[in-house]
Amino acid sequence: MVLRRATPADHEVVGELTVAAYADFTRGPGDAYVDHLRDAAGRDREAELWVAELDGDVVGAVTLTPEGSAWREIARAGEGEFRMLAVSPAARRQGVGEALARLVVDRFRELGADAVVLSSLAQMTSAHRIYERLGFRRVPERDWSPKPDVDLVAFRREL
Repeated sequence: MVLRRATPADHEVVGELTVAAYADFTRGPGDAYVDHLRDAAGRDREAELWVAELDGDVVGAVTLTPEGSAWREIARAGEGEFRMLAVSPAARRQGVGEALARLVVDRFRELGADAVVLSSLAQMTSAHRIYERLGFRRVPERDWSPKPDVDLVAFRREL
């Protein structure tokens, strides 16, 4: 598996694989969040977009939001945050999600962050198991709702 920064040539593939990865958690094609998920170019421009390749194919991606990024939601000073960790449905259970989550931890440690935080839908239990294996712990006091009927749970890992 190769983990690397995304290039403009990756944007369309990353956008579509992110939409596919989150399909079970959106309200379908009319959900405004689908356009947000598809906006890999915006994430790459305003944050750090990383991809995972298997056999030359991009099969996963994650958005790292360092301080100053417009994509940050719950991070405080000194914390890194990541968003939209996505693995192509065809590449699940091959360690892609865990590799991307490890990359997040390593990258924010390299950038001097004190901790890493993220928000996730409560239903994303497979992802939660990965985060917990990597030392992330629930921080319920930081749970929040970006809009009615969307409840996000927060996780944090000290570095």
